[in-house]
Amino acid sequence: MGRLRPPLRPLRALAGRELGEFIVADSKQDSPEVAVVGSANVDLVVPVPRHPVGGETILGGDVVRHPGGKGANQAVAAARAGGVRTTFIGALGRDASGDLIAGSLRAAGVDVSLVDRVDTPTGTALIAVSPTGENTIIVAPGANRHVGIGRAQARRIAAAAVLLAQLEVPLEVIRQAVEARAADTLVVLNAAPSQDLPKWLWGALDVLVVNEHEAADLAGTGGAPAVLAEALLRRVPAVVVTLGGEGSLVATREGGQVMVGAFSVDVVDTTGAGDTYCGVLAAELAKGRDLVEAAQVAAAAGALATTAAGAQEAVPTAADVTGLVSAR
Repeated sequence: MGRLRPPLRPLRALAGRELGEFIVADSKQDSPEVAVVGSANVDLVVPVPRHPVGGETILGGDVVRHPGGKGANQAVAAARAGGVRTTFIGALGRDASGDLIAGSLRAAGVDVSLVDRVDTPTGTALIAVSPTGENTIIVAPGANRHVGIGRAQARRIAAAAVLLAQLEVPLEVIRQAVEARAADTLVVLNAAPSQDLPKWLWGALDVLVVNEHEAADLAGTGGAPAVLAEALLRRVPAVVVTLGGEGSLVATREGGQVMVGAFSVDVVDTTGAGDTYCGVLAAELAKGRDLVEAAQVAAAAGALATTAAGAQEAVPTAADVTGLVSAR
C-alpha cells in the first residue's frame, strides 16, 4: 500500500504549517518508536484522616506500594497505546522496588534493556492521601540521579520517532538525550515538576506539555489558558495546556488554538492521569496523527486512567481508549 502522507520534518521546522499537517517523518512511520527518558519511583501510599501539621504525629491506614515515577508511567502509557515500540531509559536500584517497577514496565510491553541498575536505592515517593483525595508527596530521587545516556541509549533515541522527557531527572540527562536525537525525531517535554527551563532546552523542543499552573510558571504571567499558551509560543513551536476536567488547549505559532474537550467518566483516582495523557500523546504522534488528533486520543486515555486506583495499573488499553473515543 502506498504512503498516505508525505515525509515531513519535525515541528521546529514546520512552525508555519497548519495544525493538521503536524505529523512525524514518514521514514519512521513503518515501525515507529517512542523513547522515554525519565524517572521511576516506587509510590508508598498511606491514607490519612487529615494531613498533619508541623511536629504532629497521626495514625494512617495501611501502606500500599505502586510502581510509579513520571517517566515510567508515561512509558507504560505509550506502550499500551499500541502501534509503537516503547523504550524506557532510566535507572533503578538493585532492590525489590526496582524489580517491582521493571516487572510493571515489562508487563506493559516496554523495552527495559537500556535501564541501568545501580547501587543506589530506587527512587521513592512518600504519598499521604486525605479522604478528599488531597495528597502531599515527598520524593527521594535515589537512582533517578544516576540516569545515563550512553552509546546504546543515544542510538535508540536517534532511531525514535518521538523523544519524551520530564523534569524528575537531572537536566544534564535531558541535554544528552536531545543532543542524541536525529533530525526527524520530535522532542516532547512534559515540564513537570515545574522549574525554569534553560535556553538550550527551549530551543530543542517541538512540543511542550504543561498543566495550567506549570504554564503560568513558565510564562511568568497569569491569565487564561489562551493567554498563557500565546506567551509560551514565543519560545516553543507548539504547546499543549492540560486543563483537567475542562479538556486541553492545543496551540501552534501559525496554526492557531484548538480546544480539545474532556471525556466524562466516573473518577476514582486522578494519580497518573497526566502521565497517561503524555505517554499516549507521544505514541499517537509517533504513529503519524496530527497534534489535535493525538490530543483527542490522549484525553480519552487520561480520562480512563482516573477510573481506577494507582498510576501504571490504571493506564487503559488501546481498545478501551478507542471505545471511549468512538462513543463520543
